Amino acid sequence: MFRLSQALLPSLGNNGDMTSPDWLQRCDARAQVPPSTAREPLLLGAIECGSIDADLAQRMHAAGLPLRRDLRGWLLLGAPDAALAELAQWLHAQAICSGWRDELLAVTDAGGQRHALVERAAVRPLGVTTFAVHLVGMTSSGSVWVQQRAFDKATDPGRWDTLMGGLASARETTLQTLTRELWEEAGLELHALQDIAPLGRSTVRRPVSDGYMVEHIDIFEARVPDGVAPVNQDGEVERFECLAVPALIERLAADEFTLEATLIHAHWLRRHGLIGV
Repeated sequence: MFRLSQALLPSLGNNGDMTSPDWLQRCDARAQVPPSTAREPLLLGAIECGSIDADLAQRMHAAGLPLRRDLRGWLLLGAPDAALAELAQWLHAQAICSGWRDELLAVTDAGGQRHALVERAAVRPLGVTTFAVHLVGMTSSGSVWVQQRAFDKATDPGRWDTLMGGLASARETTLQTLTRELWEEAGLELHALQDIAPLGRSTVRRPVSDGYMVEHIDIFEARVPDGVAPVNQDGEVERFECLAVPALIERLAADEFTLEATLIHAHWLRRHGLIGV
């Protein structure tokens, strides 16, 4: 099994400004936004597993779906996987969720313990917490590899992103997600990278077009060997660029990246003393 290294970058210098820049303050604020409409807890027995728009829940209940009003919120009825599958199918039929993937994600409690499975397309309408993995890929000179998302992506088409990032499916470990997404998005094998290190977790809570997003993002960094360039395998990346740190900061400040990628790169820059905290 590949052993994760705790090695850090060599000194990259710094940009001379140790105050937190305005763009980063705006980004931090955008990553923690309460729901724009009234939402109520979605319950599996005594466990809160998500949230749902109050009006949408009433519609689903009126349509005969396995959902009942409870003093604490909206209670799923029957077997959890079957009930969530029925809700997801109805949301898809009503065009409330899009991009059906036939991919199951874990439905967890606040502590991260899994209690059920749900179709990926339904997680935002149901306020289900998702888990993602992102990698900041750097070179020996300290430059950073970034990707431009394909223009036909359902979310943030054409915007810039980390070298790789993606959601963990229900039956994957963090390391398995990292390995799979690294190959699919960048055509790189995990064992070929150097100085792989975990950098902690960031959490995003914000309204999105089809519901509410709660996402825990596990962040890694790694060194891409000199002479190796990423090559997309799944058609979801338009192109890659390798940016020096000043160029990366300039483009982050210009809001060219997804919100999540901005947070992740900012986390990496702070970690290495390249921007203020």
